[in-house]
Amino acid sequence: MFASSKLLLRARVGATRTHVRIVGGAATLAIAATITAGAIVTAEPASAEQPAATTTPAPATTENAPVSVPAPVSPVVPSPPAAVQNAAREPVVVVPAPPPPPVYEDNLDGWIRQSLDILAANNIPASYDGIMRNVMRESTGNPQAINLYDSNAAAGIPSKGLLQVIDPTFAAYHVEGTAFDIWNPVSNIVAACNYAAHSYGSMDNVNSAY
Repeated sequence: MFASSKLLLRARVGATRTHVRIVGGAATLAIAATITAGAIVTAEPASAEQPAATTTPAPATTENAPVSVPAPVSPVVPSPPAAVQNAAREPVVVVPAPPPPPVYEDNLDGWIRQSLDILAANNIPASYDGIMRNVMRESTGNPQAINLYDSNAAAGIPSKGLLQVIDPTFAAYHVEGTAFDIWNPVSNIVAACNYAAHSYGSMDNVNSAY
């Protein structure tokens, strides 16, 4: 009894090749016989029934696979000290800039106003009207005025400047922060008012030569 193997008869006639499937014979049997002139039939084991085609999954590759990018890691910032945190929560106090220094005109009005600011800073009493009244009587507002005819002039120490101050009085009552110059209108006014404050209580109380 023949095995159940299948044989494939391959017949070649001339230039034509014919394949014939037969059943029977040993699986390893190979027969070659001459059937007709120029015709050769070859029997050889046929391959087993071809199983249904199966698809073998291709090995996974990373060529087209999506690349997983790790999420960026935020740097770890240490918390500030508690004192700094408390300071950050406290309201910020904005200190206004100091006002610019006043600008005084270079005339009698400006000289008196500047003198009043210096006198106030040194707690020396005086008023605008009191200074103006005495200046107009003593020098008529001329900072270069000099008296060469009174007793002071005869003694060699003539009265000078807006409020007709003599050199010894100016030196004794000069106010720090002003120019040490008897002809300087502001220095002259301030020294004279300082003298009047010590002698009469204020320049406002002077109504004649002093």
